[in-house]
Amino acid sequence: MPELSRRTLLGATGAAAATTLLPPSVHAAMAEPMRRGGLDAIEHVIVLMQENRSFDHYYGSLRGVRGFSDPRPLELPSGRSVFEQPNPAGGTVLPFSVRKAAELAGRNADDIQYLGDLDHSWNGSGKAWARGWNNGWIAAKTPATMTYYERRDIALQYELADTFTICDAYHCSIFGSTNPNRNFLWTGTTGFEPGSTTNRAVTNAAYSYDHKGYDWTTYPERLEAAGVPWQIYQEWDNFTDNAVEYFVPFKKVGTKILASVEEKFRTTEEFYDALPKKTAEERAKLLAQFDAGVAKLTPAERNLFEKAMYRSEPETLVTRLKADIQARRLPAVSWLVPSAKDSEHPGASTPVGSANLIYRVLDALASDRETWSKTVLLINFDENDGYFDHVPPPMPPGNAANDADHFNGQPLGFGPRVPMTVVSPWSIGGHVDSTVYDHTSVLRFLERWTGIAEPNISKWRRTVAGDLTGAFDFSRAGRQPRVNRPGPVPAPISRWRPSAPAEQSLPVAEPGNRPSRPLPYQVSVSGAVDKSGNLALSLANSGSSSAHFALYPYKGEFAEPAHRDVRGEAPELVKLAGDEYRVVVQGPNRSWWELRGSRSGAAAGVDVRTRFLTWRSGVEFKLSNSGTSALTLRLSSSRFTRVVRVGAGRSVTVDWPVSGGWYDVRVTADGDPSFLRTLTARVENGRPGVSC
Repeated sequence: MPELSRRTLLGATGAAAATTLLPPSVHAAMAEPMRRGGLDAIEHVIVLMQENRSFDHYYGSLRGVRGFSDPRPLELPSGRSVFEQPNPAGGTVLPFSVRKAAELAGRNADDIQYLGDLDHSWNGSGKAWARGWNNGWIAAKTPATMTYYERRDIALQYELADTFTICDAYHCSIFGSTNPNRNFLWTGTTGFEPGSTTNRAVTNAAYSYDHKGYDWTTYPERLEAAGVPWQIYQEWDNFTDNAVEYFVPFKKVGTKILASVEEKFRTTEEFYDALPKKTAEERAKLLAQFDAGVAKLTPAERNLFEKAMYRSEPETLVTRLKADIQARRLPAVSWLVPSAKDSEHPGASTPVGSANLIYRVLDALASDRETWSKTVLLINFDENDGYFDHVPPPMPPGNAANDADHFNGQPLGFGPRVPMTVVSPWSIGGHVDSTVYDHTSVLRFLERWTGIAEPNISKWRRTVAGDLTGAFDFSRAGRQPRVNRPGPVPAPISRWRPSAPAEQSLPVAEPGNRPSRPLPYQVSVSGAVDKSGNLALSLANSGSSSAHFALYPYKGEFAEPAHRDVRGEAPELVKLAGDEYRVVVQGPNRSWWELRGSRSGAAAGVDVRTRFLTWRSGVEFKLSNSGTSALTLRLSSSRFTRVVRVGAGRSVTVDWPVSGGWYDVRVTADGDPSFLRTLTARVENGRPGVSC
């Protein structure tokens, strides 16, 4: 665990603030006093979901987040780090810089903007996950999966993280592609394909013009029924990213409109897709006929069309948003659906082009101080494309064939981590929020704020994922940035996939930490061999929210990684087949425990339990020895060592120092080299801290 200091933290923050890429209007708006009142101070929520980037792909090298500086990355069954992905062709592939890959390939530096996309199918993503070991990325995605950007490559995206709040435990909702993930964003689930009770909607099948449409209720429909104003902003080209249009009520509205159009189109999407291919005269005629069809809608149908299906002309997304802001008609809830070129999708867009879109959205908001003062902008990504992320996602327990969280025996998700940045007057300060989230967390936030429930969200997802309120601090303001504008989009080239360099090394993240939001978890793990010769674990969480634990077997203790969700204390009996055992448990926010030993060892009955001293952000360990002989136990970290003698059938309590709330302790036993306990976690006290 790295040494944490105020000097390290502030030094890194100051360096990042030296140059920024935010609009001058944001600089000025952040100088204004914040509105008070908690959630009641919010009047507008805008969701901008971009396309196909993983967290490590974008932010692995960012300082102070769980990226390449992760002190405890998952160990693969091979003994290598998860950052060393096995290559079916031989050897391993490590994360590598896209800029370095371009240089080695003799390419222009601007070529890093034009990466191609990779496999991001349901089947391919499941192969990368590899039943929880997270070691199938190269076989499923090719070595290009391991490429990543750095600050100089995506400067505005990094500046957003340094200025507002970035979430480093935000996952896409499902293994796979765009549409099922956007189903979770707009509806809280992904159900079944039309006419089926067994074929789960885990692909982009809805993109077919002949698709019959999904039949479960969307959140926009719930807002409409409750009288809460909402709007989906989109252009003729929405890159098939408005998943709401693929639901039956909206398809019916489209069919009614298209009855007035002479040329035959099966869906409004097919209609809009055809417009750019027409002459100006043909286009004007089609639009006039389309408008005539709109005029025939009932008031209820017209509401659905204008709020969810209307598409404005190209290059009007932000101007339309800005016009609504200036006219004081920005609705309570808005979704922005960019065109392909602004979507950030590898294969269709560029990071710098999308940065310019985000710049303009921020400027539209911040240029109106009143709107800025009461608006939350959520910038997230629907899925990871095929790009690597090293953190295995939480999974529902068990292997049910088909239920709310499984399909054909495989968990629906969570999927890999994707970026989420929370932009608002109440999330300024360059914080990291390590609360576990997924796309349903956006709906949970809207639930909390509007009072309109989304019953489609499964019980398990509600248990595991937070509601985004942890990303906000309604009591204090943050710093002001200096400003510059993103550069122009370089001239288009053919898309390319980077190759891994011949000489590889583990990537290095930016030095330093960052302020961290308080978390709703207080987690610990303990365990000892019981009288029956099995490993009796205790998974504990005294926090206000359920915590997810993943258990990894390294001596064949169970068939594959196991998942548990805990609030309170949960016993877990691990049946041991052999003499030796080694189990690693990962919890939220980099918490990590290793339990290693042997059933016949002198320290087999030693248990190490954690007690949190939250009033002073401290911790103490209770060392118990159920054996028949006294033992000498050694507790050590990078800075401290304590040696204690624990008698047979006795216990000793040791007070342990923490650094920035963090502790990282190894416990060994003299006379039993097989025994090891490693305990790494942060003490939560309800106040902001610093990242690991």
